[in-house]
Amino acid sequence: MNRRTFLKALGATGVTATVAGQFVINRSTGEAGAPHAAGVVRKGETWVPTVCYQCPGGCGILARVVEGKAVKLEGNPQHPINERRLCPKGQSALQILYNPDRLQHPLRRAGARGEGRWQEITWEEAMAEVISRLKTIRDQGEPHTVAIMHGRLRGEMEGLIHRFLEAYGSPNDISSASLGRQTAKVAHLLTQGIEDLMAYDLENANYLLSFGGSLLEAGGPPMRVVGAYGQIRRGRPNRAKIVTVDPRFSITAAKSDEWVPIVPGTDAALALGLANAIIQMGAYDKDFVANYTFGFEDWTDEGGQKHKGFKTLVLEEYPAKKVSEITGVPVANISRLAAEFATNKPALAINPDRGALHASLGGSYTGAAIHSLNALVGNLDRPGGVMVQRYPLCVPWPDTQMDETARKGLRQPRIDGAGSKRFPLANSIYQTVARNSWEGNPYPLRALLLYYTNPVFSSPQGQEFVAAFQKMDFIVDFSPFFSDSNQYADLILPDHTFFERYENDLPPAGTGYPVVGLRQPVVEPLYNTRHTGDVLLQVAQGLGGGVAGSFPWKNFVEILQFRLSKLGVSWEELRKTGVWAKPLYPFTSPTDSRWHSVVGTDRRYAPKDGRFDFYMRELKGLFEKKGITEADLAGMNISARGDLVYLPHYEAPHRTGDATEYPLLLNTYKLMTHAEGKGGNVPGLQEMLGLHVGVKWQTWAEINPQTAHKLGIKEGDMVWVESPQGRIKVRAKLYAGARPDMVNIPFEQGHAAGGRWAQSRGANPNTIIPSVTEALAGSAAFTSFGVKVYRA
Repeated sequence: MNRRTFLKALGATGVTATVAGQFVINRSTGEAGAPHAAGVVRKGETWVPTVCYQCPGGCGILARVVEGKAVKLEGNPQHPINERRLCPKGQSALQILYNPDRLQHPLRRAGARGEGRWQEITWEEAMAEVISRLKTIRDQGEPHTVAIMHGRLRGEMEGLIHRFLEAYGSPNDISSASLGRQTAKVAHLLTQGIEDLMAYDLENANYLLSFGGSLLEAGGPPMRVVGAYGQIRRGRPNRAKIVTVDPRFSITAAKSDEWVPIVPGTDAALALGLANAIIQMGAYDKDFVANYTFGFEDWTDEGGQKHKGFKTLVLEEYPAKKVSEITGVPVANISRLAAEFATNKPALAINPDRGALHASLGGSYTGAAIHSLNALVGNLDRPGGVMVQRYPLCVPWPDTQMDETARKGLRQPRIDGAGSKRFPLANSIYQTVARNSWEGNPYPLRALLLYYTNPVFSSPQGQEFVAAFQKMDFIVDFSPFFSDSNQYADLILPDHTFFERYENDLPPAGTGYPVVGLRQPVVEPLYNTRHTGDVLLQVAQGLGGGVAGSFPWKNFVEILQFRLSKLGVSWEELRKTGVWAKPLYPFTSPTDSRWHSVVGTDRRYAPKDGRFDFYMRELKGLFEKKGITEADLAGMNISARGDLVYLPHYEAPHRTGDATEYPLLLNTYKLMTHAEGKGGNVPGLQEMLGLHVGVKWQTWAEINPQTAHKLGIKEGDMVWVESPQGRIKVRAKLYAGARPDMVNIPFEQGHAAGGRWAQSRGANPNTIIPSVTEALAGSAAFTSFGVKVYRA
């Protein structure tokens, strides 16, 4: 369906109306709606505010609705995350709502798993089956063998799912965070004592040192970053310098003042090499480091034992020459970058939510090393510096009503191993679920619920989930579309699209100050679908007892109204504007009583003394609590010993495959059009997929021209990219922005199911990536693995 046919089908016609102040007046109803960029509306039309769900950004959207049909999207100028801007994913999102491949009613599997044979059923039949299956498992005393795997959740859906599992008696709330943002959160916890992504005052910084992660394309939130980029480049008298450290010449690198093509997985060594130079120059913030940090200098504990400090470590282990040999960055550049960073204040070292932190098995140490640069120059909670994201004050959830079955189930270990001695700081480990369940370690899963997630596609070696699914008793998926994973489900109970449902959204690490976006229906549901929140509430009532008693709300909207009732704004006003915010970030200083909300708040095993930890006391306390000794470190793939374990340091990347047979390193990355695996079925995104290389609707491999010449590969050739795990067939693109020792492949294509525009197009690089997990955060590694490339 082309754009002309698409719009004609919606019948967008009418007459103009007027604008009253900041709000549009709908002549047909006389009601005030959201502001409209064009300044006019048409008869029978409204502009309804909602929140995008295509990426983690949580951008505000205005949907133009004509005669009950959404026909156009704009950015909401009142939403502080995007301030009228809207990225390609948001602009094309109506192709989700009106997609011809949406699931229109509940489905039950009618053949063997994976055959793709389905039977339409009623919601009453579907709910009865879910309640019966889950009740049987619980009555048999095995609630812990049920899990919910989900994609990113913010707002009350996150709390609802966690509460449902707690009341039911399962510890297995499995988030996809280990595929992305979890490592950065752990790094910040170990150093600053804040278990969250950091917000950055980009607009007021004079120097940005971005370590991988494609800040403009895939940073978070993207439209917030893009707006800040415009401000620091053209919106103020003094233009900030941007330096991007990335193995690949990304769009962010192209828009930067300098690109540093580092050897993948060596970012920690570079960060510590920069620290070495800054310390030698005496250019660090001596007052802040001396008075408000811990472990910079060598120190002696209460028992009289001496410990190595950060300063001694970097001066001994990370001189510029050694760092240059590790990273491939010239010595002169290391010294120059260090001097620039230390003298162009305020300067920011930006931790990615993926990228560099998923390039090795030392991702948490890498994140700690990068973040230590901010403390070294004293740029915490200052204008132009690191900010701690604040959140709105919501009414607390009431206590869950737990019976003995629930308490017994919650005492069981998690299926993914998160929080165990092997993965002590992990909250969730998405990629380990398949193998653990399949092997029955610590037990096999009997039932699995999938909410907006697709582990067969998104996880390294996702085919392991196919084998695991075959051994499960019951699988339910809530996606509005077919997916690689729900082909193996017993039931598919399709959710509304985000244009048809209520949710609240708390943007992560954006403005620093609290923001609540309201996702609300802009049209009536097109099909016989249901809000998954309402489905879970109905299941809870059907299970009875304490599970039912834990959910006194009739529907999900009542939960929203309950939780958001302390915002100081009425429900109707929130619906009109689509967003609530408490602007202006409250910067503090170490002498301010509020400083403890900035440093140390989330520590559990170390003092909350307001000190940034160069020596990570939280990690040391955790290891002591769990009895983790040096004998355990080898099994955790941590090579460091002694004090080095508790200091930011460089862990060499874990490489699979013999370097002679697999001489190139595979680097996978995200583009602006990446929609967490959902973008493949959006034709508008497919059309603009690889603009920088002139490729769309397929997968390509970026190969350095010199490397391609040696391999006898020409522009546009179809090639095999092979690892010890398998091979995929892609198109070769000769790209000078690829390191000669690397091959770069983007995510998004390679779906076995998912709609006519996604299915059987291109290849999924996850299928040739081994499933390897970093020990501290439990995060998956996505790069630094050996491959070979040859003509197909």
